[in-house]
Amino acid sequence: MKIEVTCYSGYRGEETPRRIRMGDRKIEVKEIKDRWLDPNHRYFKVLGDDHVIYILRHDSESWDWDLTFYEFINIRTPITYQVTFYHQRAPSFIEK
Repeated sequence: MKIEVTCYSGYRGEETPRRIRMGDRKIEVKEIKDRWLDPNHRYFKVLGDDHVIYILRHDSESWDWDLTFYEFINIRTPITYQVTFYHQRAPSFIEK
C-alpha cells in the first residue's frame, strides 16, 4: 500500500519516519521499535499514536515508501489482527 511518510533527517543524514499519511488519516510515530536493511530497502517497525504497529519499507533507489505490515491489538479483547501486504496481491488477514 502506497503511503506518504514525513521524516526527520538526523546529523548522519539517515531519514527516520515521524508521520504516516494514508489518505485522510495522519498517524504520528510514537516509537521506532526496530529497523533493518536489505540490499535495496530499509525497513522500520514503528508504533503509531493509534496504538498500531506498522512496518514501513523505504526503497533506497526510488525513495518510495510502502506499508508492508499492520498489527492492531484490541485492548478490550485478547484478539490481535494482522494484515500483511504483498505487491500485486490482495492483503491477507490473520486472526490470532
